[in-house]
Amino acid sequence: MAGLYEIWQRAETSRRLDVLSGFIAMCAAGDDDARRRLAQLVASADAALAASPPDLAVASEYLDELVWWADTEWADHPYRPAEARPDEADRQTRDYAKDLRHAALPVRIRDEMGRIELSLEVRFLALCRQPGLDCRIRQDVFYIAGRAAMALDLGHLEAAEREIRRMEQVGSMGPRESRSG
Repeated sequence: MAGLYEIWQRAETSRRLDVLSGFIAMCAAGDDDARRRLAQLVASADAALAASPPDLAVASEYLDELVWWADTEWADHPYRPAEARPDEADRQTRDYAKDLRHAALPVRIRDEMGRIELSLEVRFLALCRQPGLDCRIRQDVFYIAGRAAMALDLGHLEAAEREIRRMEQVGSMGPRESRSG
């Protein structure tokens, strides 16, 4: 299975390809030559990303060509996508990476991850709906739920379950017993 860093790089490249190719497709709607060029660039980049192992350097070259094309032809276009802020780019890339990682896992593990994810969501919502939940405890519950979600993203099922148990313990504490960490 591919490493997490490689999956992240593939996801980042795929995300940027999707955004730019969608924009260029919209701008080149009536130009058959431009649409053929776009289709060829995207197909070549996708083939480089789908190779085993993925050829990120080649895919990045095709992405650079799309960036250059968009900057040259449509730099002043009102719908020209701007580069996402780092936090937004990371959130979008994380979604792509989760999909890539999920597709590479065996069905048995995907099913187990789905079970744990559902358990996390149900327990998190139940804790958040508790009447009279202290603000500090609520913050701790959010923090620990985030840790559990991150453990799932990384494929650490045991760590995710441990964090869910910890979240439940924190959610059942009184106001002075709460601690994050």
